[in-house]
Amino acid sequence: MTKVSCYTQYIRDENAMCQFGAQLVNAIHELDIPKAITIYLNGDLGAGKTTLSRGIIQALGHRGNVKSPTYTLVEEYHLPTKTVYHFDLYRLSDPEELEFMGIRDYFNNNCLCLIEWAEKGQGLLAEADLLINIIYVESARNIELVANTIVGEQIIGKLTQ
Repeated sequence: MTKVSCYTQYIRDENAMCQFGAQLVNAIHELDIPKAITIYLNGDLGAGKTTLSRGIIQALGHRGNVKSPTYTLVEEYHLPTKTVYHFDLYRLSDPEELEFMGIRDYFNNNCLCLIEWAEKGQGLLAEADLLINIIYVESARNIELVANTIVGEQIIGKLTQ
C-alpha cells in the first residue's frame, strides 16, 4: 500500500458530513485493526465535530441519538463490531480530571476513540492515529485528515483508493 499521510475533502452540508463519517468507518472496517484506533477531531465551535462523530457512530450500527458529551466528557456506544468512546473535553478544567475517570482504560482492543478538544487532555491521552481538522469555508467545510501513525496512513490509503 502506498504511504498517504494527508487527505482533504470538501463537505457541503450536515448530510455530507455524516456520509463522510460512513466512508471513514468503511475504510477502518476494511483494515480490520484489532487495536484501539484514536481520532482527534479539531475545529472551532460548531464546525461539525459532533456531526462527524454521529455519522461514524451511526455507520457502525447505532440507531439512537448521538449527543455531544460536553457535560459527561464521554459517551459510550457498544456496537456489534466496535465499541466507540466519544469524548468532548471542551469543559475540562484540568487534564488530571482524566486520570480520575480512568482515561487509560478506554483505549482497549477493538475500540474507536473519537476525541473533541484533545488539546485539553494533552499528556494523558493516547496518541492520535488520525487528526481530523474541520475548517469553515463559508457555509461549508473542508476536512483535512492527517496521519499520525501507520494506522492513520492505512486509513487514509483506503479512503483514497
